Amino acid sequence: MNELTETISKHNYRNFLWHAVFLALASSFMDVDTIIPSMITNVGGGAFHVGLLVTIMLGGSSISQLFFASYLQKKRFKKKFLLLGINLRILALAGLATLFFFMTDVGNELQIWFILALVSIFSFSGAFANISYVDMMGKTVSKKQRKSLLSAKQVIFSLGIMISALCAYQILLRYDTPLSYGMLFLFASIFLAVASVGFWRIREIGGTSPSINTFMEFLRYIKKEIKTNKKLRNYLLVISTLGNVLTLMAFLVYFSKEHFSMYNPRVGDMLLLKVTGAVASGSVLFYFSKKFKYSNLLYLSALLALTIPLVVILSDSYPLFMFTFFVGGVLSSAYVISISGILLEISTSKNRAIYAGAAGVGSIVPATFSILGGWLIQTMGFDAFFIVFITIILTSVVFIRRLNCRK
Repeated sequence: MNELTETISKHNYRNFLWHAVFLALASSFMDVDTIIPSMITNVGGGAFHVGLLVTIMLGGSSISQLFFASYLQKKRFKKKFLLLGINLRILALAGLATLFFFMTDVGNELQIWFILALVSIFSFSGAFANISYVDMMGKTVSKKQRKSLLSAKQVIFSLGIMISALCAYQILLRYDTPLSYGMLFLFASIFLAVASVGFWRIREIGGTSPSINTFMEFLRYIKKEIKTNKKLRNYLLVISTLGNVLTLMAFLVYFSKEHFSMYNPRVGDMLLLKVTGAVASGSVLFYFSKKFKYSNLLYLSALLALTIPLVVILSDSYPLFMFTFFVGGVLSSAYVISISGILLEISTSKNRAIYAGAAGVGSIVPATFSILGGWLIQTMGFDAFFIVFITIILTSVVFIRRLNCRK
C-alpha cells in the first residue's frame, strides 16, 4: 500500500488510540518514574543504581536509536519491526514478574543486576520499536489529524493510567514486597500484549528514505542534517537540556527514601499524584489542541522543572514534597506532547525514521547527567544535584527560543 487515503488514516487513527488505551492501563504498573525506581531501592539499590537505571531507561535506550535507525531507515515497511520491539518488551515485563514471584531467595545484589538486565531489554526494545512507531504514525495518519491524535492519545492515556494507578495503589497497599511487584509487572505484561493488537491491525503505507547503506554513512548524513537544518539542531539541543526533566522524579523517589522513609503505600501516593497531574494537563491540552503552540509547552516544562527542585530545597514539608509529584505529572505530559509533536513537524516521510534516530544524539547529555546525578547525590548530597539540574534547565530556555516552533 503506497497511498494514504482518508479511510486508511481514520482506520489507523483508531488503532493508534487502541494501543494508547491499553498501554495506559499497563503504564502505571510499570511506571518509570515511581514503580521501577522504588523497585530497585526496595531491594537495596543506592543512588548510583538509581542513576544507572535512569541512564538505561532514558539515555541508553535513546542513544541506541542511532544504531537502530541506521538499519530501519532502509526498510520501506516497518510494521514487523515495531511488533518485534513491543513483543520483547512484553517478555521483559514477564521476566520481571517471574523474578519477584519465584526468586525471593536470590541475594539483593544479584536481584539488582537481574533487574538492570531486564530493564535494559525493556528499554532497548522500546527504543527499537519507537523508530518504527514514529515513522508509521507520520506516514499512516494524515497531517491534519496528528495534533488531534497526540492530544486525544494523551487524554485517553491519562484516563487509562488513572484507572491502572488506582489498581496499582491497591496492590501496593494490600501486598508486601516482593509479591506486590510481581503482580504489578504481570498485569503490565498482559495489558501491553493487548495493546499490541492495535499495531497488528494498522494498514501500513510504504515509505522512501535516502540511500544510506552503512552506519558511517548514516552518521555522516545526520551530521549534514544537523549542520544544515537549524530546527533539527535546536531540537536536539532542547532534548540535551530540557530532556533532563525526565530524570528528576526517579531521584525524588530516592530522596523520599532518604529523608521521609518509603514503603508501598507512599509509592502508591506518588504514583497517584503524578498520574493526576498528567490527567489534568492532558485534558486541558486536548481541549486547546488547536490553539496551543509546542514552544509554549516547552517554556511551561522549563518553568515547572525549575519549580520542583526549589520547593524540595526550600521546604522540609512532606505534603509539599509529595505535591511535586503532581507537578511532575504535568511536566512530563507537557514535555512529551511537545517534543513528539515537534519531531513530526520538522521531519518528512522521507527522513522521519532518521530524525527519530538522531534524537539519540540529544539524549547523550541526559544519559550522562543520570550517572553524574547519582554520583553527586552519593558524594555531595542533593543540593549539589539540584544546583546542576537548575543550571541545565535554565540553559534550555535559550534553545527553545532559537527553535522558534510556530505550530
